[in-house]
Amino acid sequence: MNALHAALHQPTRLAVIARRWGLAWARIFYLGAVVLVLMLSPSSYSRGTRWRLARHMYQDTAPILLGFTLLAALLSLVITRIVVVTAESYGLTRYALEMVIRVLVLELIPLTAALFVAMRATIPNGTQLALMRESGHFQALRARGADPVRMELLPRVVAGMYASITLAALSCVVALVMAYLGVYGLTLAGLSGYTRMFGHVFTPQITLVFALRTLFFSMAIALIPMASGIYETGRAGQAQQPDSEIGGLARMFAVLLLIEVVSLMSNYYY
Repeated sequence: MNALHAALHQPTRLAVIARRWGLAWARIFYLGAVVLVLMLSPSSYSRGTRWRLARHMYQDTAPILLGFTLLAALLSLVITRIVVVTAESYGLTRYALEMVIRVLVLELIPLTAALFVAMRATIPNGTQLALMRESGHFQALRARGADPVRMELLPRVVAGMYASITLAALSCVVALVMAYLGVYGLTLAGLSGYTRMFGHVFTPQITLVFALRTLFFSMAIALIPMASGIYETGRAGQAQQPDSEIGGLARMFAVLLLIEVVSLMSNYYY
């Protein structure tokens, strides 16, 4: 009987899961459209909003900038050394530096920067929005005629995107410098060959894909945790679902994985 009862309720559970899944993604796309409109609207940058935006940009970027830059430099030296030694053992030294640039700068650092910002900034910000919603802060803002999305969510989303792009750009520059030093040392003898190799790797198409991937990474890690925090996930009259935050993380990682797969196909399947 228990097995029959479970089988009868299985379609109902699947329907509920599908509804929650579809509703979550619909809210993310809707919130993304709203945030995009607000970002392009001059009225969103009033004096109070500009102050909030500057504060969040500083808080989300400055505390982690130095630490992540040092981590990227150390990671670059280690990976460069491993790849160079391995390439020498197989007689492929001429391809070692190009392999380092493709793996480290094009693939690893943008994704690592996005995940680092998500763990240190945007996911905690999403939790803050959830606490504000539960404490009635959003209702208080609406009672005063203010928009919670414009006042609380928009600065956090923009700051998360700014932090991710800033860390990725700075760390890529540091990685390029560390890769050169790891191969050639403190000399300018290999600079001309290095710049030629750099131009060979960063073709216009690959540069465009790299820029778009970094942008989409920043949008994903900035928007999805906020959507999980600003919306209720339980039914009316019920408590918030305990797996809502885990579901938001799963959606964020799924989007990051999809962006990475599409970028790899664009770079190496043309």
